[in-house]
Amino acid sequence: MPIDNAAKFVAPFRVTNGRKFSLADHACDSLGGHAIDKEESKALLEEGKVKLKKLQELLYAADQWSVLMILQAMDAAGKDSTIEHVMSGVNPQGCQVHSFKAPSPEELDHDFLWRTAKALPERGRIGIHNRSYYEEVLVVRVHPEFLGAQRLPENGFGKKAGSEKFWEERLEAIADHERHLARSGTRIMKFFLHVSKDEQKERQLERIDDPAKNWKFNARDVAERGHWDAYMAAYDAAIRATAAPHAPWYVIPADRKWFMRLAVMQAIIAEMESLDLAFPTLSAEATKKLAEARKALLES
Repeated sequence: MPIDNAAKFVAPFRVTNGRKFSLADHACDSLGGHAIDKEESKALLEEGKVKLKKLQELLYAADQWSVLMILQAMDAAGKDSTIEHVMSGVNPQGCQVHSFKAPSPEELDHDFLWRTAKALPERGRIGIHNRSYYEEVLVVRVHPEFLGAQRLPENGFGKKAGSEKFWEERLEAIADHERHLARSGTRIMKFFLHVSKDEQKERQLERIDDPAKNWKFNARDVAERGHWDAYMAAYDAAIRATAAPHAPWYVIPADRKWFMRLAVMQAIIAEMESLDLAFPTLSAEATKKLAEARKALLES
């Protein structure tokens, strides 16, 4: 059965007010109350691709909004495969994907928002950020020793690097940045692919045991599991501080990849449908010129 209301479908996962948010309230294997199985989910994903392609065409034609998707997750949650399966139906010319790794020396010479700001999508396009500026309040918060490479001055404005107030101020900067983007015509949607520690373990073992997946394995990812609780606390803090109606978080259950992909797809559709996109209406003069051009073509 088709999904008639994408916004309703993803409502259980949408967070717009983080005041009382806790990841503990969100199960990694939830289906959001939907009675759906894997085969039905695959069919619905294909239907969603058709709808998303039409919305992308409207986005490009209207040339008023840009769309920014931010994907955050623990290792092996499925960020790359989600991009592959969800966005495979869109026109590549209207979609930009940027994956952010450890910052380069040039990036470290700028403020922490710089490298993602220069990769923002222009009007009419969809931008996907595989990891983002949130790494600065997640990985760097769990590993504050990374702050040394940023050479932050004691300038009287911010609090001492690594202090509790410092992280609050970084989250405040992110919230201000997203508010500015939203006011400027960027529709922001942020996804946390919520995988359980047990499921992550199974996927990492699969990467070791399956020769075709060995290339995906990184021993550092196993070491990071030792910081699991610290990461969950950092995600809690980040979502609480930055969830807003203009920049919602979608906490997507990720233990079932097939449902995760469908939920991400429906969230994108819901956010883009809320833009009330339409093809531009031509002026009377432009319509007249179209008629003249048609006449000329018929007579040629």
